[in-house]
Amino acid sequence: MMPGSRPGARGRSALTPHQAGNEAVASRLDEVAALLTAQGANPFRVRAYHRGAETLRRLDVPVTRILADGGLEALKILPGIGESLGRTIRDIVRYGYSPMLDRLRGNADPVRLLMSVPGIGRRLAARLRDDLHLETLEDLEVAAHDGRLARLAGFGPKRLAGVRAVLASRLGRVRSNAPAEGGPPVAELLDVDREYRESAAAGRLVTIAPRRFNPGRRQWLPILHTHRAARHYTALFSNTAQAHRLGKTGDWVVIYGDHGTTAGQWTVVSAPVGAMSGRRVVRGRERECARHYGLADDVPCTA
Repeated sequence: MMPGSRPGARGRSALTPHQAGNEAVASRLDEVAALLTAQGANPFRVRAYHRGAETLRRLDVPVTRILADGGLEALKILPGIGESLGRTIRDIVRYGYSPMLDRLRGNADPVRLLMSVPGIGRRLAARLRDDLHLETLEDLEVAAHDGRLARLAGFGPKRLAGVRAVLASRLGRVRSNAPAEGGPPVAELLDVDREYRESAAAGRLVTIAPRRFNPGRRQWLPILHTHRAARHYTALFSNTAQAHRLGKTGDWVVIYGDHGTTAGQWTVVSAPVGAMSGRRVVRGRERECARHYGLADDVPCTA
């Protein structure tokens, strides 16, 4: 076993590439498992992260070398490492942290996430968040193709092309708000939304203390881990700047889904106007929601 150059504590700091030894990465996976346990997740999912940590500890080569030589496909050859667990390990090694772990900790930070894209520093990431209201890599990808990034000072053609290439590679099969083949039907997402809101209202969920917009570190944000067949879901009320500004932190629900080779993020809201007014709607999939409710396909997007 070669544990890597520096063991990592279960802290909140990001790992730099030279710190991402096998033991340090394994400790992050154990932390994911511990948080999932505390938040009531499926025990099988918890065990998968513990098994992944033990696999890394037993390696006789650094996981950094495996990733450098063969990428995600090389990780998936290791015992107990599937697509989703491999993505988590890759994120920790390459970017110094895991967006999933940050969500579980209540530390989700769009600036840090945007900074993980080469060519985007802290100042530019803050402008993307504040000026363009970008919160996720999916938001950044849309802005890279709809002209908003091109109009932003400092985004020349070369940097824009680089960002597009990185996002295409990094997101890969992970897409947000896309009814892609094999993705979850809106009925399933709406059912997860229903379970989350009912469980939150009944006080059955563990609450976490989000770092953003919460200077007192109050534990107010309910978190749900659930599954439908082989798909794992995590749901939370939206804690974005826009949700706070519009008073929607108790209405907008963000759902993260993972089914191995497919993953995504969706936001479910109450439609404010139109034929679906008052009904729950998955943003970006309004027409599918209209069909789900037995309404005409040409119902305008109102959410």
